[in-house]
Amino acid sequence: MSTAYVFPGQGSQFVGMGAELSRLRPVARGIFSRADTALGFDLTQLCFEGPEAELGATYNTQPAIFTHSIAAWETIQLSGEIEAPAFVAGHSLGELSALCAAGALSFEDGVRLVRERGRLMKLAGERAPGSMAAVLGMDAAALREVCEQASAQVAALGAPPVVLANDNCPGQIVISGGKEAVAAAGVLAKQRGAKRVAPLPVSIAAHSPLMSSIADEFAAAVNATAFSIARVPVIANTTALPITHPDDLRAELCAQLTSPVRWTDSVKLMAAQGVVSYVEVGPKDVLCSLIKRIAPGAETRAIG
Repeated sequence: MSTAYVFPGQGSQFVGMGAELSRLRPVARGIFSRADTALGFDLTQLCFEGPEAELGATYNTQPAIFTHSIAAWETIQLSGEIEAPAFVAGHSLGELSALCAAGALSFEDGVRLVRERGRLMKLAGERAPGSMAAVLGMDAAALREVCEQASAQVAALGAPPVVLANDNCPGQIVISGGKEAVAAAGVLAKQRGAKRVAPLPVSIAAHSPLMSSIADEFAAAVNATAFSIARVPVIANTTALPITHPDDLRAELCAQLTSPVRWTDSVKLMAAQGVVSYVEVGPKDVLCSLIKRIAPGAETRAIG
């Protein structure tokens, strides 16, 4: 029980994702077909052929990555080579993939919930436009102070604040919030030694208070979805602690919308519990790169 399976979030998508896997493995093709039926449109064609701009829309990206991740998960389940998981964990959207892999959420319910999550996050961006930026070469405590100072600067203008959104790994943190506050935080971060501040090409402020405008609608969707006790502990994004009970799973998904993703702490927790091998299940290998910076001695591999 020294292996954890981890599932990526937005940013891992690409045109052609899942095409080769589905060609080689009927079980993977079956998952894509089930997604098409559950959603009522041809997600498979969008994943395999694009266009890239449409695949990159939040409400399409999220179910696409979820479907690809579960197709890969079902494939390795049949391989006979899978190590028993000590934990599963997912980064942001990937947390829903982790819940499905842990048996807490059916695939059809999961892909519909993910699609709704993407739709609502887009709606939140229309109601309260925001921005996000990656800050490199600065620790979380110092950047948190920067965000507080930047938020205070723009508060007099009635502008929304900026917060830490994703603590991805040491030296790589994403901030999120109102456009003015994110810009101000970027300036302050550079003044205080950040190596680089890179604005992200998004119009939403994920994992920030700006998502609160759709919190009630998303909570209604979560509460209308059937959940079971997870067969494998899921490391929660918001607390970096293992959870299994449906009530905790629902509360986590709702809280995650406006709370930071504590990925660094999540990996540290798994490492402290004896995990030495991490398998990323889904497109690309983004999480493998982060994990190596958090737990340098860890073994990582990507399947998908």
